[in-house]
Amino acid sequence: MNHPTLIEAFQLQDLSLRNRIALAPMTRARAGESRVPNDLMAEYYAQRSTAGLVITEATTISEQANGWVNSPGIYTDEMVEGWKLITKAVRDKGGAVFLQLWHTGRASHSDFHGGEPMVAPSAIKIEGDGVHTPNGKKDHEVPRALDAEEIPLIVEDYRKAAERAKSAGFDGIEVHAANGYLLDEFLQSKTNHRTDEYGGSIEKRFRILDEVVNAVTTVFPANRVGVRIAPNGAFNDMGSPDFREQFTYVAKQLSGRGLAYLHVMDGLAFGFHELGEPMTLPEFRAVFDGPLMGNCGYTHETAEEAVSAGHADMIAIGRPYISNPDLVDRWKVGAELNPEADVADWYSPGGAKGYTDFPTMS
Repeated sequence: MNHPTLIEAFQLQDLSLRNRIALAPMTRARAGESRVPNDLMAEYYAQRSTAGLVITEATTISEQANGWVNSPGIYTDEMVEGWKLITKAVRDKGGAVFLQLWHTGRASHSDFHGGEPMVAPSAIKIEGDGVHTPNGKKDHEVPRALDAEEIPLIVEDYRKAAERAKSAGFDGIEVHAANGYLLDEFLQSKTNHRTDEYGGSIEKRFRILDEVVNAVTTVFPANRVGVRIAPNGAFNDMGSPDFREQFTYVAKQLSGRGLAYLHVMDGLAFGFHELGEPMTLPEFRAVFDGPLMGNCGYTHETAEEAVSAGHADMIAIGRPYISNPDLVDRWKVGAELNPEADVADWYSPGGAKGYTDFPTMS
C-alpha cells in the first residue's frame, strides 16, 4: 500500500492542489483602519502561494463582526476590490485560495462598535487577558445576548459575505467556527446558556452553524466550503465539559454534505482546556466522511506522520509560514528554516517588517 506524502499533489474534491499543505489562516493586521485588503497583503499571500491551499486570515462579515484592530473585512464593495488583488496574486502563482469568514462575537469590545456592547449567545464575558481595541488594550466586557430574531440576520451576513467572496474571485470559503468566536460560542455549553431554539442541548447549540453552512452553500457548492472547529482549544476562555459529545455531533452532522473539508484544531499549541483527553484526528475520521485537515503546532515530521497514517488528508501550517514564505520548497529539500518571527511583528501595523521581508532559499 502506498502511503500519501505531504508534498505530493492532492485532489481536494474538485480542486487539484499541488500538495497537501495549507497556509493556515493567521490574523496579521495589515489592512489598516479601512479594513480594505491592499498590495502589501497581496505580496504576502503570493509569497506563500506554493501551499496546496491558501486560507486567508479571518475576515469579518459585517461591522458588527469586527473585534480585531486592522483586520480585513468582506462587507463593502471596496473590500471586494481589495481582495481581488489577493486572489489574482495567488492565482498568478498557480495557487488556490479560500476566504475565512469570521464574526468575533464576545471576543470584541464596545470600542469597535461606537460604545454599543458586542454580541454573543449569552451575556457571559471572557475571563482573562484583555482585548486590543482602537483605543488601546482594555479589559473584556460583558456581551449582549442576541435576541432570537437577530440570529437569521447574522446568518444572512454570512451568505452575503460568501457572495462577495465569490465576486472577489475566491475558489471557496472557510466558515470559522473555532477559537472562541461567535459560532464557537454558540456550539459550546460554557458560553451558550440559552433556553430557546439556539441553546439548551447539543442539537440546538449546533443550529446556527447548520444554518450558516446551509446559507453559504447556496452561493458556493458544498465542495468549495470548509468548516473550522477547535474541540481542544482554550483560547478566548473556551472549553466545555461536554466538548467530546458536542464536537462529535458537529462532525457527524457535517458529514455527508460533500464539504470541501473539516478543519480541526487538534493540536494543543494554542492552549488546551484540560477537561478530558484531547480529541484526535482519528476520532473525527471515524465520524466525518470528507477530507480532514489537521492544524496547530505541526512540524514537518508530525505533519508527514499524520498524512502518511491516513489520519488527515491535509495539514494547515501557521507559524513556520510567517518567517518561511518558501516553506514548501524548504521542506522538499530538507533545508533549514529561518528563525521564528518576532512576536512583536505578528500583528504590527508597521508594514513589511516581519511580514514580507523574510529571505527565501534563493
